[in-house]
Amino acid sequence: MISLNIEKTLGFISKEKVSAYEAQVKAAQETLENGTGKGNDFLGWLHLPSSISPEHLADLKATAQVLRENCEVVIVAGIGGSYLGARAVIEALSNSFTWLQDKKTAPVIIYAGHNIGEDYLYELTEFLKDKKFGVINISKSGTTTETALAFRLLKKQCEDQRGKEVAKKVIVAVTDAQKGAARITADKEGYKSFIIPDNVGGRFSVLTPVGLLPIAVAGFDIEKLVAGAADMEKACALNVPFAENPAALYAATRNELYKNGKKIEILVNFNPKLHYIGEWWKQLYGESEGKENKGIFPAAVDFSTDLHSMGQWIQEGERTIFETVISVDKVNHKLEVPSDEANLDGLNFLAGKRVDEVNKMAELGTQLAHVDGGVPNMRIVLPELSEYNIGGLFYFFEKACGISGYLLGVNPFNQPGVEAYKKNMFALLNKPGYEEESKAIQARL
Repeated sequence: MISLNIEKTLGFISKEKVSAYEAQVKAAQETLENGTGKGNDFLGWLHLPSSISPEHLADLKATAQVLRENCEVVIVAGIGGSYLGARAVIEALSNSFTWLQDKKTAPVIIYAGHNIGEDYLYELTEFLKDKKFGVINISKSGTTTETALAFRLLKKQCEDQRGKEVAKKVIVAVTDAQKGAARITADKEGYKSFIIPDNVGGRFSVLTPVGLLPIAVAGFDIEKLVAGAADMEKACALNVPFAENPAALYAATRNELYKNGKKIEILVNFNPKLHYIGEWWKQLYGESEGKENKGIFPAAVDFSTDLHSMGQWIQEGERTIFETVISVDKVNHKLEVPSDEANLDGLNFLAGKRVDEVNKMAELGTQLAHVDGGVPNMRIVLPELSEYNIGGLFYFFEKACGISGYLLGVNPFNQPGVEAYKKNMFALLNKPGYEEESKAIQARL
């Protein structure tokens, strides 16, 4: 199971101040458990891991198998929470070069509906022209512009290339139980469909079919993912003492750092496979806490790569930052540094060492340098990259986010600010129903 260490923050904030959050954290946890706080209609994620039935997982796996047997490529169409969780797991557990290999054990997973790039969509449709492909369309409403536009293109291409009967088998909808354009389309066309629960927001939805179906199609063990989350649910429960509860401790520490002027949290990894974990985490915390002119700004970096770009700013820039480092204890493969007779690069002192040992010393050296430079550091350790540990990591961050949002005094489960750009975009595109807004915005321009 994952572990949290806050020792390298204690030169900046005191242990006593963190411990003083115990009562507030308990109150926030009780508010979550009792459903008495803001956003209480979106708490379906809270006990989701322990309530997922074996039958539900079997249904997801059976559908995944249909796609695996009938597709070379599966496109996951979704944006934000509708794709980031799945992508985070798939990228973390996949071979980095699988998509380039001739022999594949699972369909190649490609993502669409998360941008409005014409070149991206053109190149995608060109790539798919000679491919047996399927689509997982993930949208509660079916009218989110980015996803709906991509799905409209992909649906037509799939039907044209593979015929309506095959398309019906290889297009799956993950959507609302009863309403919305995607639900109506799924029922009309006869697609297999899964439900996004009403009480689970997108950024908390990775353990619903939104995340579980694509992860299963990619060939990963969704039972182990859910088991890791369920064990973390117990480890972060209300009855676990504050000092032993990682979600409680993380929420308290980051809020105390925020109070002390640390306005930016940088999520750091030293394993390139974790890049999309950072992208998922940014949405989770940014969308949950960035309200009422408050909230820690979530950023993410990939080390040691970004030490050669962002490293200078982190070491010596404005001291408004703290880092949360995700460290992977044991890597899955072994590679030793060879000896070289000429030694022109001066690396013979590393000969015979594992590459991971070099990486671990880069991690330790960075932590010491950044703490010396005035950057508090928290450290989350994953024993290894596996479905079980990533499931635990997701639930840990989700539970801590709920607590942290309530400590901050905001509703962690809504996102009213997301609508602002959409209204302007629809007015500029003269969408029916936006006539008054169109006139107003044209006057401004």
